[in-house]
Amino acid sequence: EGESAIWIWAPLISPQCPACGNSPSYHADSDCEYNETPSEEWDEGVVGFKPVPVFDVSQTEGEPLPELETAASGAAGDLFPAVVDAAADLGVTVEIIAATAWPHGDAAGVCRHDDEVPHIEVRHDDPAAMVGTCVHEYAHALLHDAADAADQTARELEAEAVAYIVGRHFGLEMDGSARYLAAWSDDDPDRLLTRCERIRETGQT
Repeated sequence: EGESAIWIWAPLISPQCPACGNSPSYHADSDCEYNETPSEEWDEGVVGFKPVPVFDVSQTEGEPLPELETAASGAAGDLFPAVVDAAADLGVTVEIIAATAWPHGDAAGVCRHDDEVPHIEVRHDDPAAMVGTCVHEYAHALLHDAADAADQTARELEAEAVAYIVGRHFGLEMDGSARYLAAWSDDDPDRLLTRCERIRETGQT
């Protein structure tokens, strides 16, 4: 009682077209020609997000929440080299570091703005996971220089949202990212929608 709700992006779960990944209503309005199975038989998945009010975990009682697994999965053997090669066009450098030599603890990747050119380090992993990590760190490089005023939570969620969009575009499983994105905290819908435009533009880059 007396606690103030905060706003998060909650995932929208719906049957997804096996071809385009859209919900039945968006599929019907799209150019996708898939009609092999009725929408009632499609598997469910995350088709979007909406802002909803919730309470922060610090306002609740109970067992600690588990860590969220955000690694992408899927076939990315050919995609990963292309993602790394994109670094030059984006104006960043990328270094893949063996897991046994990884110096950054539990982080899968880091982005440094110490020099004029942002430098990204990625822990060696499954190709799909490295694609997701690379794109996440690319988003940091493009959106979050020293002059960016967003707090750490906003930065991480913006970067993961870009990874989600790009990963889904290339057919990777990004359900872990979807759960992570549902944790937008201490924000209001108008500011979140403003960030969505930044996320969309960066994902298209």
